[in-house]
Amino acid sequence: MKITIQSIIKADIKKVWDYYTVPEHITKWNFASEDWCCPAAENDLRIGGKYKARMEAKDKSFGFDFEATYNEISIGEKFKYTLEDQREVSVSFENLGEQSKIVVTFDAETENSEEMQKNGWQSILDNFKKYVEKN
Repeated sequence: MKITIQSIIKADIKKVWDYYTVPEHITKWNFASEDWCCPAAENDLRIGGKYKARMEAKDKSFGFDFEATYNEISIGEKFKYTLEDQREVSVSFENLGEQSKIVVTFDAETENSEEMQKNGWQSILDNFKKYVEKN
């Protein structure tokens, strides 16, 4: 099953792309709630390159590495990657002039409900939107 989330961000497409893909920005927004953080991120944005983000609770009670390998990239427009568990994710960026639209579609996993997964990923994307719009 595929799940899709999206957001419209009040920023130009170059800024949105950069803030979504540059590690120094990823660590500032890549978490679903304020009690989590992303202390480290790496992004080798090329086909066969790796994406890695460390996600952990601020109290250090739990954490995990979110890792993927890029399969397709069109700079400034879209990319696709495969997670370590073989689920696929696609992210597209649409230029709306002074705004930009991001659409993320991902294969659902089997441990958590569809609603929980959708809400978690949407929370991260909402956090991204807040970060971009205030910086």
